[in-house]
Amino acid sequence: MSIVNSKVHVRSGDEVVVINGKYRGKRGEVLEVSPKEGKVIVKGVNIVTKHVKPRKQGEQGGLVKVESALYACKVQLICPKCHRPTRIGHKINAKGKKVRTCKKADCLAEFE
Repeated sequence: MSIVNSKVHVRSGDEVVVINGKYRGKRGEVLEVSPKEGKVIVKGVNIVTKHVKPRKQGEQGGLVKVESALYACKVQLICPKCHRPTRIGHKINAKGKKVRTCKKADCLAEFE
């Protein structure tokens, strides 16, 4: 059994771009993060058709289109300042709080 790193570089609410696969180049907001599996759910990306059974009396069943999880390594964070896909770094700011930073040489923006 292998040890899995349960850290993910993105958080819920971040804007990301898919860097490979069927949805390459698509941008979207992270709806949910599952660090244990190393997966994220991105709005409008990796849409699958799900068969839904009616649960209550009178409720409609059928086919529903929903976003499915994809591996976090397949998405890259978009810097809120320069609006480009970037790797992220971490540093302690002047207030003593750990913040994420853009790694682009001409940007270096700090964000939460």
